[in-house]
Amino acid sequence: MTAPQAVGSDRTSRQPDMPAVARWCAAQGWPVHPLAPGRKTPPANCQACQESPHSPAECPCTRVGRWCHGFHAATVDQDVINAWWTVNPDFGTGVACGPAGLVVIDIDSHPGDVPARDRLLPGIPIHEHVNLDGLENGYHTLALLAALRSSPDPAQDTSTLRIRTPSGGMHVWYRDDADLRFTCSTGSSTGRALAWQVDVRAHGGYIVAPGTTTSAGTYTALPGAWMPAPLPRWLSEELVRTGHLKDRPETRPTAQPPVPDRARQAVVAAGGGKRGAERILDTVLQDVTDCATTPEGAGFTGKLNRAAYTVGGLVSAGHLTHGDAEQLLLDAARTARPTQDRHSSAVIRSGLAAGARQPLHIGKARG
Repeated sequence: MTAPQAVGSDRTSRQPDMPAVARWCAAQGWPVHPLAPGRKTPPANCQACQESPHSPAECPCTRVGRWCHGFHAATVDQDVINAWWTVNPDFGTGVACGPAGLVVIDIDSHPGDVPARDRLLPGIPIHEHVNLDGLENGYHTLALLAALRSSPDPAQDTSTLRIRTPSGGMHVWYRDDADLRFTCSTGSSTGRALAWQVDVRAHGGYIVAPGTTTSAGTYTALPGAWMPAPLPRWLSEELVRTGHLKDRPETRPTAQPPVPDRARQAVVAAGGGKRGAERILDTVLQDVTDCATTPEGAGFTGKLNRAAYTVGGLVSAGHLTHGDAEQLLLDAARTARPTQDRHSSAVIRSGLAAGARQPLHIGKARG
């Protein structure tokens, strides 16, 4: 389908057709919701929702076609969209990233004091000999991260949809084809973050659609691709490393089967129960298999990611082969979540690759 004039990279002065932007995004399979005219935030909830606060899951409004609760109300239903934008043709368009299967790298360019080196790229030390003169914003920290990983700078990635924001930042849109379900974060966070002044928009958030106009200006597509490309593997690995994975619940019987001996036997075969690398392997795999006793809320994805990252370090240090590591991790994951092979395999691959960059050297156990 051809993008509406406002969404493309043709920079005319013509006022964007706001309803057309919403319809076009929905036609791509991206659930949309209104943004307040001239703003990048959703319009107010209905009066009843304002007077009686409640969770989006408990709200009846979306079932009857209201836009309450922002991205939680997002839809691809063209009839609902037409009704919303008929009420106010000046509504902007927000895209609910998670249901759309999108991961958007949100690069900021705000003036401000540069933080300490240990906060520029969380989890990656920046040695004193690295010259940081001229580093001022998210463009620079993301380029630094890409350079450290010997990978292309996403801000220069013409193979995917890139949007220039009115404030001078950029939104780089990617598809989460592996269905890892990454979560949002902000680049100013002291906890989970990809880089300073680099936000992540994914599950639990939304992104302003290209062509939307606010009081600050229009979100304009840059030359290059008009559609999101698959999330590059190196970026996926970085998002895994920085804790952006979303655990997913699984419906299972109330009565849980005991953890099969198969996984524990695999650990023993690899040397489980001994000191050093074998003890570490035993511990991280046990953390994963123990999730079998808890159908949801066990933090399975995070535990599998941490296990794969640790085991990747053991592989890189020569304590076991990559093939053995992958099979052990998959066995443990199947024990805990037998119906999530695709998700587990993707987490394992990303975690192993990220962990391999940090070899885990451990002294040999003494007899």
